[in-house]
Amino acid sequence: MVEPANPELSIGKQCKLLAISRSSFYYQPKGETALNLRLMRQSDVQFLETLFFGVRQMTWQLCNEGLLVNEKRIRRLIRLMAIYQKPNTSKAAKGHRTYPYLLKGLRLTRPNQVSAADITYLPMRRGFLHLVAIMDWHTRKILARLFRTR
Repeated sequence: MVEPANPELSIGKQCKLLAISRSSFYYQPKGETALNLRLMRQSDVQFLETLFFGVRQMTWQLCNEGLLVNEKRIRRLIRLMAIYQKPNTSKAAKGHRTYPYLLKGLRLTRPNQVSAADITYLPMRRGFLHLVAIMDWHTRKILARLFRTR
């Protein structure tokens, strides 16, 4: 895009034509330090062992291993690694049809009128486990549970 060897247009003029600042043309990203890469590696290993650890527990664990770190650094590195990525299910994807909510305005007056099912994936030390629960909305009782392992 910007040609530094161009004799007709200076770098400043080329940057102005492209609507970018001259400093962004000269910017060279530094990357992560060796300590940050080590922290990322250790927090990734720790996260695979204890999936329930948040930023505070991860910071505490790394401090117990002899590394002086604070929450702010661990939060930034974990965000960079995208360990805790949450899907954005609030926004509909383009082209997907939105179905109407069929239970809107429906009064629940008796058992077995409306039920709901949910499935959860649980990683275990050796393999994983699927937990399926079926619940009655009126009585709020679990009608069935199913565990499936692999």
